Amino acid sequence: MPSSVCLRRLSLAPSDLTAHAMASRSLLAYTQTASFSQSAPLSAKPGQGKPAGPARGERTLNLGKNKKVQRDMGKRPAPGERKALRKRVVLSNTNALVVEGLNDLTVGNIETGDMQGQVVGLSEPVIDSLRAVEAFKATQGWHLFRRPAMLMRRETTQVSALMRDVETRKKTVRRILAGDRASGKSTLLLQGLAMAFMKKWVVISIPDAKDIVSAHTEYAPLPGSNPLQYTQNAYTANLLAQIAKANSEVLSKLLPGTDLKLPIPTNRITTLADLAVLGSKNPELSWPIFNALWTELTQPGRPPIMLAVDGLAHMMAPSAYLSAEAKPIHAHDLVVVRHFVDHLSGKSALPNGGMVLAATSGSNQPGSPALKFSVQLAEARAQGATDLPMWNPYQLVDQRVMEVLKDVDTLKLHGLDKRDARTIMEYYAASGMLRKQVDEPLVSQWWTLAGNGNIGELEKGSVKMRA
Repeated sequence: MPSSVCLRRLSLAPSDLTAHAMASRSLLAYTQTASFSQSAPLSAKPGQGKPAGPARGERTLNLGKNKKVQRDMGKRPAPGERKALRKRVVLSNTNALVVEGLNDLTVGNIETGDMQGQVVGLSEPVIDSLRAVEAFKATQGWHLFRRPAMLMRRETTQVSALMRDVETRKKTVRRILAGDRASGKSTLLLQGLAMAFMKKWVVISIPDAKDIVSAHTEYAPLPGSNPLQYTQNAYTANLLAQIAKANSEVLSKLLPGTDLKLPIPTNRITTLADLAVLGSKNPELSWPIFNALWTELTQPGRPPIMLAVDGLAHMMAPSAYLSAEAKPIHAHDLVVVRHFVDHLSGKSALPNGGMVLAATSGSNQPGSPALKFSVQLAEARAQGATDLPMWNPYQLVDQRVMEVLKDVDTLKLHGLDKRDARTIMEYYAASGMLRKQVDEPLVSQWWTLAGNGNIGELEKGSVKMRA
């Protein structure tokens, strides 16, 4: 340090030295913070150092950057568990009252038609068969009552009369069940299946046409088909399993009468029930076995056949499957759908007689202008109208659907009359689900609120909203 500076510092008074030191520290702080850079200083703040580690024997929670905290949120659902829960059907409510005097549906009262306008129950064997073909829907009100029961409405007796005509004349009856939303189309289809089971018919049912066209199951081109068609082995195997289980009493008594010509040994096949079970266990051969089973069922002397499908509109449009050219495959090019629509259109008949029932849906239905127009045309023909509706030439139409449905008759479901509405409401009250006295004012009120007797709205308003 220069001698002049040293002598000058020695010559300063103690108070002056203190002031000089404070000024030096202020100048140093200013030079550290007020620099030309806008970034914060990199030096650590006073009193901050490396954090001390845990003491010996002390446990700490060490979470890595890529580690996730495992919380106990319950077991993850297994594949298909959510779908099974969504489609689960409960047919008994132990809290509901037992309805005294409730008669079962039998072959005798089906033949006579004496049960029209009454609520009847179903026997256990029929319930098991209906469960096997998935005829019960989760959206229906079966879970509200002690046991499954249904109203024998006017349309039910019409289906019963058609079935008697089939057995008498060995003819094929084709009907489309149409009506408003919640008018009871699926329930009427169930009633037709129940009567077919009791009459010992062979029942083949597609419970939801959406499952067969939504590309949720495997598919493959059918070798040698022209035009090209596609098989669905897994779906066909499941269909054969349903046929074997639901019709076990009938198929177990029928013996093969032709050469089956299957690519696997058939020595153990003694009945047609064994043939259906074999197809369910060998999905890769399910379609040839289905054809062999159908050939046997159409031999002379076999019982009538009931073909049924719910959600017909899904079959009357292109499916979600894609061809090798990445183009949508029409639903009619799927072999199972093709088999059904050939019998619905009348192209193929049932030699021993039978019925083809197809129900439309008001809540889960894709747009199908051709189906809608065909239903309107069939209703106009049934009413004897001379001025039939004409198709709009400026609107695109699926000609394949128009060809299938050009002469199919419909069965239109209307609302219940007040007598039937009172009958079903008295059943609700007897079951303990409707806690009001059923009289004329109450029936008129709920009949009007239900859109002039729409049975779905009647049940929803009087029972489901109060359950």
